[in-house]
Amino acid sequence: MSEAAKKSRPEFRNINALKDLPRYRWPMASLVSGAHRISGLLLVLLLPLILYLLEKSLTSEISFEYFKGFTSTWFVKLLILVVAWGYLQHFCSGIRHLIMDTHVGLDKDSARKSAASVFAVTLALTALVALKLFGVL
Repeated sequence: MSEAAKKSRPEFRNINALKDLPRYRWPMASLVSGAHRISGLLLVLLLPLILYLLEKSLTSEISFEYFKGFTSTWFVKLLILVVAWGYLQHFCSGIRHLIMDTHVGLDKDSARKSAASVFAVTLALTALVALKLFGVL
């Protein structure tokens, strides 16, 4: 085959991360996967602090009252809400991955729907935690 008869193939070069990545539209399943990883990292990094604070709050009634007063500020409640979101996101996404391990919902459409449902359930449960945490419920 001659050079002229060959079909020209596109040439791919390195992408420009600052120009190309902000315009890239991530699939819903990859967003859930990324959120699963981020929430897992958040839980692993904060678990020693959470266990330390729990242990200190259980040592006496005075320390419990101190931490009860400490957690009444809006900023600490917001941090507690972020940890609750991390747990709920990791839990719901983990259930999705376990279901997918049984070879259910692996096609593109059902994977997108299950990813969207994970986000919806996580946001709904986090909203309930926020309502309870900030005293609305």
